[in-house]
Amino acid sequence: MTAGLLLSGCVREPELHLYDEVEIAVALPEVELNLDVYWDYEYAYGTSYDWRSKWFFPWDPVTDGPLDYTEPDVFNLRRYYTGSVPCAPHTQNPDVRVIHGKSFVDKYNFGFWDFLVWNEIQPAEGESAVSINIDEETSLDYVTAYTNQTMRPTRYNAPAFTHSFYTPEPLFAAYDQGEEINEHLDGFTFDEERSIWVKHLHMTLVPVTYIYLTQVILHNNRGRIASVDGEANLSGMARSVVLNTGITGNDAITVYYNVKKRDNCDFRSTEASPVEKVDIIGGRLLSFGICNCNPNAVSRAAEIQDNTRHYMDVKVQFNNGKDSTLVFNVTDQVQRLYKGGVITVELDVDTVPIPKRSGGSGFDAVVEDFKEETHEFSM
Repeated sequence: MTAGLLLSGCVREPELHLYDEVEIAVALPEVELNLDVYWDYEYAYGTSYDWRSKWFFPWDPVTDGPLDYTEPDVFNLRRYYTGSVPCAPHTQNPDVRVIHGKSFVDKYNFGFWDFLVWNEIQPAEGESAVSINIDEETSLDYVTAYTNQTMRPTRYNAPAFTHSFYTPEPLFAAYDQGEEINEHLDGFTFDEERSIWVKHLHMTLVPVTYIYLTQVILHNNRGRIASVDGEANLSGMARSVVLNTGITGNDAITVYYNVKKRDNCDFRSTEASPVEKVDIIGGRLLSFGICNCNPNAVSRAAEIQDNTRHYMDVKVQFNNGKDSTLVFNVTDQVQRLYKGGVITVELDVDTVPIPKRSGGSGFDAVVEDFKEETHEFSM
């Protein structure tokens, strides 16, 4: 998961009294991530998070897409020159580059530099545009990523927003401050194999969008919940993140994402339990995570200080044609899985009131009879 950012100089050391800049080759960090490595929660000593044993929805990578992260190959590089003062505020516009591949060669003034790297954002499959916006204009010191509202109204949101927001695309970022490049090549080492001078920057290219896999286990359904319309929401998530720090904003939103229903799936409540056939409503979403938090800097879930409530709602259709929205409080699970993971809800459909139509048949029903109902279930 962790990789270095290399600054490689020419083999020949510059004549110190003639030059005030040097040509440097930058090799961008590799991204080697998978969910087993990234979801490395340790709930108790010696007990790690085994997400595969908790994920029962039969995900099809061909039709449903990948579950995990994919490695980007195009990057945005921002270089900030701070002169003779390390980690100073940025007073000049950065040098802006888009890098295809893993290396970049250019000249650097002697002095101190800050480096910000994030991947070029690609539209999700089937989409013509990206949902993430990058704000580089508000501040020279910080770059912020955020998403916009959809046209879908939501009731389980912060008071400031009345509509759900788009789920962001996979986004990785790395930031390093106060790297010195001087005429003595201090901090550089000579790579004999490549015959170049190399300086390793201590950067980590990590996700700032976090994958959540959601599933609603339908016990005793017997066809009563017949289908889903593909819409689901997760509320209380952050709308934005600062790429330099990884810290999310305090603007809680509801994230809209897609779900599917699969019937006759195998489910075990515990390893010792017999296999039960259930129907499952499952989906995958990305989010900037919990508000006012840097999940990459949290060592354990107990450090999460979040008073926001998190609700997951799924719109379903019963076998009588009536639509309803099922709402679940998943606050404890979201706060525990601050870097993403599997959110599971178990629902006994025998306890769900099936909405009724007035009138003798569907042809006699009036518009009010099709009014959507909402059922909230305490966990």
